[in-house]
Amino acid sequence: MNKELLFCPLGGSGEIGMNMNLFGYGEKGDHKWIMVDIGVTFADDTIPGVDLIYPDPGFIVEKKDNLLGIVITHAHEDHIGAIAHLWPKLGCKIYATPFTAVLIREKFKEKQIDIHQDLKIVELNGKVSLEDFEIEYITLTHSILEPNGLRIKTPAGVILHTGDWKVDPNPLIGDNINQKRLKEIGNEGVLAMICDSTNVFSAGKSGSELDVRKNLLNIMARLKKRIVITSFASNVARMETAFYCAEKTGRQISLVGRSMHRIYKAARQCGYMKNSIDPIDPREAKNFPREKIVYLCTGSQGEPMGAMMRISSYIHPDVFIEKGDAVIFSSKIIPGNEKKLYKLHNQLVKDGIEVISEETEFVHVSGHPNRDDLKEMYNWVKPNCVIPVHGEHRHMIEHINFAKEMQVPHPVQVENGDIVKLFPGEKPEVFDKAPSGRLYLDGKISVDPEAQSIKDRKNLSSNGYLEVTIMITPKGNIHNDPILSFRGIPVDDREEFIYGLVEEIEIISRTFKVGNKQQEHNLIDALKIACRKFSKEKTGKKPFTNINLVKI
Repeated sequence: MNKELLFCPLGGSGEIGMNMNLFGYGEKGDHKWIMVDIGVTFADDTIPGVDLIYPDPGFIVEKKDNLLGIVITHAHEDHIGAIAHLWPKLGCKIYATPFTAVLIREKFKEKQIDIHQDLKIVELNGKVSLEDFEIEYITLTHSILEPNGLRIKTPAGVILHTGDWKVDPNPLIGDNINQKRLKEIGNEGVLAMICDSTNVFSAGKSGSELDVRKNLLNIMARLKKRIVITSFASNVARMETAFYCAEKTGRQISLVGRSMHRIYKAARQCGYMKNSIDPIDPREAKNFPREKIVYLCTGSQGEPMGAMMRISSYIHPDVFIEKGDAVIFSSKIIPGNEKKLYKLHNQLVKDGIEVISEETEFVHVSGHPNRDDLKEMYNWVKPNCVIPVHGEHRHMIEHINFAKEMQVPHPVQVENGDIVKLFPGEKPEVFDKAPSGRLYLDGKISVDPEAQSIKDRKNLSSNGYLEVTIMITPKGNIHNDPILSFRGIPVDDREEFIYGLVEEIEIISRTFKVGNKQQEHNLIDALKIACRKFSKEKTGKKPFTNINLVKI
């Protein structure tokens, strides 16, 4: 058999977020592929005007005729967020469990794409056959409904792709981890396990949603005034906990923020949360006494437009908080968000509002495996090879060390674009490199990080903007004073700055006659250089400069 089995991550290896993984099987140069997950990551302030970043799928777009399908493990944004943006370039079938499918359908609806022909729903613990890939969904536990591992059976052997998971003995909503099937898979033999690395530095177990519920109930029972809980909308177990604790403490609950309503609706549609009390509209909630209401809202990471930030700034139309109320941050402080979050915490505390977070109380558990969870998975699956993904380099390298401690014969370290030959060969190893990178969603357009629009905007945000309009007579002479306009340049004396700039422009203009296109270009270039140089001398800024020549 000359066929080979390949693995190639295009996103999510070397970063936490934007997961995209490829498995290929076939003869050299003629592989059939499946894609597992197609996620995003969120941009920070260093890229003005960009919210979403996703993997560059160019490598697989070129082979799209050999792409058998996109198989989705679960509905977190870092696993499905890019689907409606990138699917039009791929045009293949999509496979997902019911809850995930509801959220995927909404993404396509927003983009006005009819996906119902191509979106295939897989039952929990169900199977999908895509030519040489036989895929079995394995129920796991995580911080969202319906998280799945994938047992991918090929003629060359079996791969277990874990997706995101933890071992939660009491997940509260959804089934327990399918330990029995994982042990069977281990006994049948696993060529390679592709495994989550997020919490590899954390000792012990990652904890249970049931323990969070017990603790939240104790906390809420002692709070006397209005309670606001902020959490990730996607964590339906935590959402159900908020409903449960509200009911037990004699309060009504109200959902605040678009994604809270979206996830609640999707969960109800799929048969979850049927026994919870009904939420009330935030406008109606205003009529309840402070001690009779709980708000569950978005914005747990201090997002500028999240409900929590608007509530704390007193600009939310429906939710008002005051001294003596309490805000519970039932979520992790994601690295990189500390500044935004502490600013929000400080604002609340300053206004006399009690802030409860994972720093002060046990109000959150992670959805990813700590070292003891990993140990259990390794003992069940007993893989011949482990490839850590879903982590920064420091996580993945530590995970390699962990795999060695667990005596896995062949741990393989990868980063985005690495192509690993899992079969044939004495041992799995990286043997080639695929082109990989990231794309920015700039407005509605996918652009390269080196795109001119991104460079221009960074330049504008750092240096400001200067526009010069110059009139040219039919004989090619410069007419009258130039018209100047500028923004974002730190000018002490506006009149003096304009006067000096006009003088520079006139000195340059006298030396030019404008009769043809080349002369126009030469004048524009000379003026740009002179204006930027003058501005740099006077203000320390070299503004983004635009020169308009207008013939009169």
